[in-house]
Amino acid sequence: MSINTDFYRIKRLPPYVFAEVNKLKAELRKDGQDIIDFGFGNPDLPTPQHVIDKLIETVQKPRTTGYSVSRGIMGLRKACARYYKRRFNVELDPENEIIATIGSKEGFANLAQAITAPGDVIYAPDPSYPLHAYGFIIAGAKIQPISAITADEYLAGVKDTLARADKPPMAIVVCFPSNPTGHTADLSFYEEVVAIAKAHDIIVLSDLAYSEIYFGDKPPSIFQVEGAKDVAVETISLSKTYSMAGWRMGFAVGSKELIAALARVKSYLDYGAFTPIQVAACAALDGPQDCVAEAREVYKKRRDVMVEAFGRAGWDIPSPDASMFVWAPLPEKMRHLGSLEFAKQLMLNASAAVSPGVGFGESGEGYVRIALVENEQRIRQAARNIRTYLDNAG
Repeated sequence: MSINTDFYRIKRLPPYVFAEVNKLKAELRKDGQDIIDFGFGNPDLPTPQHVIDKLIETVQKPRTTGYSVSRGIMGLRKACARYYKRRFNVELDPENEIIATIGSKEGFANLAQAITAPGDVIYAPDPSYPLHAYGFIIAGAKIQPISAITADEYLAGVKDTLARADKPPMAIVVCFPSNPTGHTADLSFYEEVVAIAKAHDIIVLSDLAYSEIYFGDKPPSIFQVEGAKDVAVETISLSKTYSMAGWRMGFAVGSKELIAALARVKSYLDYGAFTPIQVAACAALDGPQDCVAEAREVYKKRRDVMVEAFGRAGWDIPSPDASMFVWAPLPEKMRHLGSLEFAKQLMLNASAAVSPGVGFGESGEGYVRIALVENEQRIRQAARNIRTYLDNAG
């Protein structure tokens, strides 16, 4: 007997583009090649020591290693509320407007499961983090991708698509600072999005994972717009802000109705994050924030070194406004390869791994995403390798 693998939800997912790059990277490393890895957005900076100390202290206490609370312990939800008040001057009710999630990715995916019916239409940015589309596709929705290299382009596309549609979408996804482009949106962008949502009875899902990695003006929250709680939920994450990616700690905040829906789904699926991690997350949010400013400065220096060194190597790349990523058009002489093949050739010929832009949506073709997760010395080494590769290719 053989198992029928014609599974409905699996059929709706395309081949995972990044798997090809990861497979090649593993093969080259197995053969002893030193790959300078800009592909995966995995922070290389250390978790702040006071956060680690709080985890160690808590895990040694009795009764902290049992089941936790699916919604997150109240102390953590209060810490999140204090963060929003301090950072955005936004008041949130820890009881009804905040839920702790096992990373923002889990919160976003389970929210899609909670609110989506088969056939619902979702407007999603393209390019964007793959989950923004595929979390809903797994839930049975239909995605309407809208080009979103910049916030202005996305907003214009939303308006145009809405004007031509028979009916409005069930939800609109926004993500600024953007993964992968690094572009930001100002408060006027969110004001227009909220106005559109209210006029057409649309839910807004805002991903604010990179709220603290910015190099100019501070990115706003959608909840700085009056009335946004009526229509919106926002996900945030400690992964990049405090270099806690593997700790899997995030939040969804906003509309009481949407938070309640997410809580209902989560109550069937998990018991929340490990309690000592939640307590340590309180220490991160409430403790000294100089570690956040220091991390931001590290990413800024890496960005500046990369833009300068890669430019001298013959690859002109734009300087991002925020996030830990550079969104780079392929070098002109390599554009015929496409982003996936270029990523492979860059690894083979320059020992540098990047993420092909097509993995973030059709509008990502012609670009690669470069993560700022290698130190300045390694960035300069990659630039030297790239220069040799481009010179030889020419």
